[in-house]
Amino acid sequence: MKDIEKIRHSLAHLMAAAVLELYPNTKHTIGPVIENGFYYDFDLPEPITKKDLEKIEKKMREILKTWDKIEGKEVDIKEAKEFFKDNEYKLELIKDLEEAGEKISFYTSGKFTDLCRGGHVNNMSKVPLDSWKLDRIAGAYWLGSEQNKMLTRIYGLAFENKKELDEYIKNREEAKKRDHRKLGKDLDLFHIDEIVGAGLPLWHPKGALLWRIIEDFWYAEHLKNGYNLVRTPHIGNRVLWETSGHWGFYNSSMYPPMEVGQTLEERQQGKQAEVSEEYLLKPMNCPFHVQIYKNEPKSYRDLPMRWAECGTVYRYEKKGELSGLTRVRGFTQDDAHIICSKDQVEEELGKVVDFILFIYKSFGFDIKDVNVYLSVRDPKVDKYAGDDKGWKFTENILEKVAKEKGLNYQKDIGGAVFYGPKLDFKVKDVLGREWQCSTLQFDFNIPERFKMVFINSKGQEERPYMLHRALFGSFERFIGLLIEHYAGAFPFWLSPVQVKVLPIGEDHFKYAEKILKKLRENNIRAEIDELNESLGKKIREVKTQKIPYYLVIGDNEIKSDEVTVESRTEKLGAMSLDKFLELLNKEIKEKK
Repeated sequence: MKDIEKIRHSLAHLMAAAVLELYPNTKHTIGPVIENGFYYDFDLPEPITKKDLEKIEKKMREILKTWDKIEGKEVDIKEAKEFFKDNEYKLELIKDLEEAGEKISFYTSGKFTDLCRGGHVNNMSKVPLDSWKLDRIAGAYWLGSEQNKMLTRIYGLAFENKKELDEYIKNREEAKKRDHRKLGKDLDLFHIDEIVGAGLPLWHPKGALLWRIIEDFWYAEHLKNGYNLVRTPHIGNRVLWETSGHWGFYNSSMYPPMEVGQTLEERQQGKQAEVSEEYLLKPMNCPFHVQIYKNEPKSYRDLPMRWAECGTVYRYEKKGELSGLTRVRGFTQDDAHIICSKDQVEEELGKVVDFILFIYKSFGFDIKDVNVYLSVRDPKVDKYAGDDKGWKFTENILEKVAKEKGLNYQKDIGGAVFYGPKLDFKVKDVLGREWQCSTLQFDFNIPERFKMVFINSKGQEERPYMLHRALFGSFERFIGLLIEHYAGAFPFWLSPVQVKVLPIGEDHFKYAEKILKKLRENNIRAEIDELNESLGKKIREVKTQKIPYYLVIGDNEIKSDEVTVESRTEKLGAMSLDKFLELLNKEIKEKK
């Protein structure tokens, strides 16, 4: 355990001690370390609010003066149960430890003793007083189950020093300003309507245009990289999902079957359907792509096959887990499947890695900030499709490609999905937050289940290798990332509205419309503000909407046949429209 984790763990004990002193009839439950701090769940005799955090924190600092070290000892079951006889939560934990045959230990400092596995600082006095603070209160079900009682969870922040704590708080405040849900509303990009359904975003004109810009770029680059495009339905026969294994292994994340073969009226009347079929909303695109592959016999000369699709899929997520665009129930994967022979795998993997890095660079992310996780199987667990030989080959070749491409990767033993190993790419945004986007996965399961074959050079049937890959992950999440990364101020080439034309008065409308027409003829996404408002108000609205450029049109501009240009960052002054277009086209080409 790292030192900072030991500090956070010890502070969780300190917080529990303070709460028990202030609220004597409290039952404390569990208090783990988390990223950036710690929390503890309490069954309190009375509700508390955020205002009470100051009082609890003050008590923590008082108690801390009496603590020097936290000492542990092993205890037997009888002693543990006797000590916590009035705390049913601790008794439940003790029972679980007993059934698992694990040792039970207590850790004590001052007057406070807790059931704990350990991992504390040796000397609490060395923990800087200004490196931690209590943060917020939330509700949490005991052991995360909705069937259990709702407890009060108190969160704390803890870092190695005050500077890191202050920096975290500052970045978090900045993150609130960048929240894609807020900016999505402010910039009129999208909203989620409860009548339509939770987790189902509705894209407004500007948001839909942003999506189209990204999708057009995606299609163009895939065609350049040798992919063919396919399209598949939103629903599929239950037999398809039983064959793929999704219905057996993944049905908790799928929507219930839809029975077809009779009308709703017939069903209500209790009439039996002559022919009944069951269909399911697709959670993934891969079984459809496999069926396209199997439509005709394939030869080794046909491989590799690279099939790409922006396919919308549907997965059931609990309502409490939904979050804006980053966790939804219907989303569009920028999906592709590469079907190839064994001797083509390494080259295809390398091409995908290059493609992923190209995408990140194109959207303004620093490649140095891309962390890669090589997820391999846990040799102690027997849950995987495929044989040892196949796993060894695919894991080794993924690592080889990661090394050759200079990826900043780390191994995640046990992180592989049951059907194959994978490379997951996580990109850091401007605030240093990691976002899961691209993934590159082997699949042993589907080629076997669907009996996929090709005729090799010896005239024999051979099972192909199948790679799943997504560059964005999903359009929804990637757009959410872009909104927050750029705080809604998108690069010029991505901005739904690139230029706003601002005539000062009615006398300037005609010339302004002439400018607007020429901008649009040159494929610049431009709008005109013809509202009867002051120029100052029009400019403020442009800045609120984070439009990259605006053009002021008045008497001087009409007289000189020019436009006065201002960007988000500087005043460029008067220039001809042709010169302005030259500037814009350069910016589009360079994707600044």
